[in-house]
Amino acid sequence: MGESSVIGASTVVSGHVRGEGSLEILGRIEGDVTVTGEVVVGASGRVRGTVSGTQLTISGQVQGDLRGSEVVLIERGGRVAGDIASPRIGIAPGAFVRGHVQTDGEAALPAASASATNAQRRPTIARVAPAPLPASLLKAPHKAEPRKLEPMRAANPAPAEAEAPRAAKPEPRRPPPPVIPVLGKGIKAKKKKGRE
Repeated sequence: MGESSVIGASTVVSGHVRGEGSLEILGRIEGDVTVTGEVVVGASGRVRGTVSGTQLTISGQVQGDLRGSEVVLIERGGRVAGDIASPRIGIAPGAFVRGHVQTDGEAALPAASASATNAQRRPTIARVAPAPLPASLLKAPHKAEPRKLEPMRAANPAPAEAEAPRAAKPEPRRPPPPVIPVLGKGIKAKKKKGRE
């Protein structure tokens, strides 16, 4: 591979793809993909195997593990069924990921041990953690004495009896009024026979 290679939409590759530079996948690959640069799986791209590179951008479907040495981005409409390992991972709304997600600069598993641990591990749904709060919000508030709240007073003082709270008596629940059907002029109602 040279600087950048493209696998076209009508191309099907059966076997492993390895090389230097970047790769854009618009067709289908049945095997592992390992490159030294960026890997882009387009919306029409399908990969069945492990994908490794510096930056992985997934808009299509990948059935296998993703290993990015810098970042893995799953865009809207992207579908991944496999484990993801990278220092940074981004999952857009509308993307689907089923597998184990490993971040924080942890070393990616080698291909041989990853396939062995996949059989033991149950798939999980990835959840993206919220962004950390800015430092300005994390400062301790200044120490101030608590203020005492005084009750509001009306402009015209009322007698002491009016200030005392009244105990509210709950009203008894009443059933709704019965609904009586209205018959048109000249129509007779039929009497229902009771069961005996």
